[in-house]
Amino acid sequence: MRRIRSVKRSVRFPVSTTLLRRLALASIIANVGIVVTGGAVRLTASGLGCPTWPRCTDASYVATTEMGAHGAIEFGNRMLTFAVGIIAFATVLAVLAHRPRKRGLMPLAVAVFLGIPAQAVVGGITVLTNLNPWVVGLHFLASMAVIAAAYALWRRIVDPDGPTTPTVPGPLRTLARITTLVGAAVLVVGTWVTGSGPHAGDQGAARNGLDPETISQVHADGVFLLIGLSVALVFAFRAVGADRAYRAALVLLAVELGQGLIGFVQYFTHLPAVLVGAHMLGSCLVLLATLHVQWSTRERRPVAPSTTPTPAPEPVTAAA
Repeated sequence: MRRIRSVKRSVRFPVSTTLLRRLALASIIANVGIVVTGGAVRLTASGLGCPTWPRCTDASYVATTEMGAHGAIEFGNRMLTFAVGIIAFATVLAVLAHRPRKRGLMPLAVAVFLGIPAQAVVGGITVLTNLNPWVVGLHFLASMAVIAAAYALWRRIVDPDGPTTPTVPGPLRTLARITTLVGAAVLVVGTWVTGSGPHAGDQGAARNGLDPETISQVHADGVFLLIGLSVALVFAFRAVGADRAYRAALVLLAVELGQGLIGFVQYFTHLPAVLVGAHMLGSCLVLLATLHVQWSTRERRPVAPSTTPTPAPEPVTAAA
């Protein structure tokens, strides 16, 4: 009886699908926001505003007035991590209270929640290694992984629990996967470009030693390939009448063109901080648009109701 009462108390305030999806969307926005604010830390040379981790200084967990603006900026970004974590934790609780229960939500919600402290630890390692550019790049890519998990959770909330069925022919699904892989490669190479450039996060931080012009050209070549694949997706989806996938590919192409324009302008204007920050936001949007294309190539169908016939009641016979 005690166990039954505890279960009843846990479902007394069930969370609606609308509220759960809003929390998942808030998690996406918060994780994109912390990527942008993290970029602001680097672009203002505040990466070592708090020179150690997990404390801000050897004697204090918080920034002091003597540390100036750089300390306030770096410490403020660290505090935002707690806000993002609170949203992720609230999402986990909402998944527990959501009715009806849906398969696959809890692993995604937990992945987002655990990804935030994992990402914070990588951020701490960047400080302890004096902003090693390879670790800084890993810090950015860890954020991309959390954003991808948050997006998957947001989409899965409204997906039925039935089997996945493709909405486009197999070769086009393969083309979409290749586009996603190329997009991921462009993100990785982009961190190499950043690691070779002037915005190190601190004046004394090392660079990765790659030639900026050469690695920027490699990155640009990857962008051209990505745009070419996206154009192919637009025409291919339209040719087979896959309207939902066609619209998703159009959005991806538009975001890529905008991101490419920002990238070229920032390169030829010697990397002004404002454009570099906009380019980081654009990277998040490209990732989200790429995932949107992936989801548009398949759909889940509702679980078919059971067709097992109900056994007829046995006839009642009169007692002899």
